[in-house]
Amino acid sequence: MFETNQSALVDTAVLATHTPALFTEAVARTAELLRAGQIVALPTETVYGLAANALNPSAVAMVFDVKGRPAHNPVIVHVAGVAMARHCVSQWPKLADKLAAAFWPGPLTIVLPRAAEIPDIVTASGGTVAVRWSSHPFVQEVIRACGFPLAAPSANPAGELSPTNARHVLKSFSGKIPLIIDGGPAQVGIESTVLDLSTSPARVLRPGMISIESLQSIVEQEKPAANLERSPSSIEPPAPSLAGETLRSPGQLPKHYSPKAKLVIWNWRDAADLKSQISNLKFQMQKTHVIAHTRVPAAEGFGRVSVMARDADAFARAIYAELHRCDEQSAELIVVEAVPEEAAWQGIADRLRRAASQA
Repeated sequence: MFETNQSALVDTAVLATHTPALFTEAVARTAELLRAGQIVALPTETVYGLAANALNPSAVAMVFDVKGRPAHNPVIVHVAGVAMARHCVSQWPKLADKLAAAFWPGPLTIVLPRAAEIPDIVTASGGTVAVRWSSHPFVQEVIRACGFPLAAPSANPAGELSPTNARHVLKSFSGKIPLIIDGGPAQVGIESTVLDLSTSPARVLRPGMISIESLQSIVEQEKPAANLERSPSSIEPPAPSLAGETLRSPGQLPKHYSPKAKLVIWNWRDAADLKSQISNLKFQMQKTHVIAHTRVPAAEGFGRVSVMARDADAFARAIYAELHRCDEQSAELIVVEAVPEEAAWQGIADRLRRAASQA
C-alpha cells in the first residue's frame, strides 16, 4: 500500500458518452484530470479500469492506494497504438508485431522487457512491463488526447469482483475518485489474455477470451532459433507463480475476482443431487444462488437461479454482472455450474477458479 492524499472524500461525477457531444466532453474532462495527476475510472472492452498517467509514479500510487492493491502486483500499461507500445519497452521482437497485427486493438496484453521511463511502481520493480492496446474508442481517444500511456488495473477493490459497468464502479468508489466515465456495459466481460514474450517459449500468464490455440497459430509462424534447446515456436500454458517470484502481470494471485459470498464450481445430475451437495455444506437453500448453463434447476427453494448462455462469449459478458447481483442480494453461497473444458472457455474457467479459491 502507498501513502497518498486520497483519504478525504471527493465529489464523484459520472459522465455519459452516448452522444458525440457527451463523448467529446467526457474525453476533455478525463484528459484534464489525468494530466493533473488524478485518477479516473473509464471503460475498456474487457472491464472498467482505474486509470492514471503510467509515467507518473505519484499518480499510479493513488491507484494502488484507492484499490488497496498490494505493491507486488504489477499493473497493465494501456497504449493507443504500436508506436506508443514500443516506447514502453526496451525490446520489441518481430513476434510482437505479428501478435499486434492479429489481435490489437483488443483483449491481449503482451509482456516484454520494460523501458527505463516506466516507473518501478507499475512493474512491481520487475524487469518487464505488460502493455495493451484496448479496442474501446473512449480509452483510445483519451490516451491520444493525453499523449501518454495509462496504468489502468480493474476499477474495483483489490481481489474483489471486476466491474463491467459504471454502476459497479460507483458502488465501490463513490466519494473516493473524482470521475467515472459511463461507456456502457463491457463487451468482452473478463480481463485480457496476458502473454509473456520475455521468455522462450512464450508463456500465457493469464488466459482470456483470446485462446492459447489462437495465439499458437501466430507464434508457430516464427522460425526456431538454432541455439535454443526449446523452440520459441510454442506457448506454455499458465502455471502457478513460485513463492518469492516477481509477478510479471496482474491476474496471477491464487484468489482474485471474488464475490463476497462463498463460490463453488460443481456439476450435478439433477436438482435433487444439487440440493444434496448444498446440504452437505450446511448452507440454507434460500441463501444459495445458482448460476447454470445446461442443467438448470427449478427456481423454487433457491434464493436465485440464473440461466446463462452455453456460449463462451455471451457467458463472459454476463458472469461478473451476475456475481455482482448475487452479492447485492446477500447470497451466502453461489453455485456455478462447471463450464466446458474447451479452448474457448479457458479464461472463464480461470476466473471462476480464482473466485472460488480459499487461498
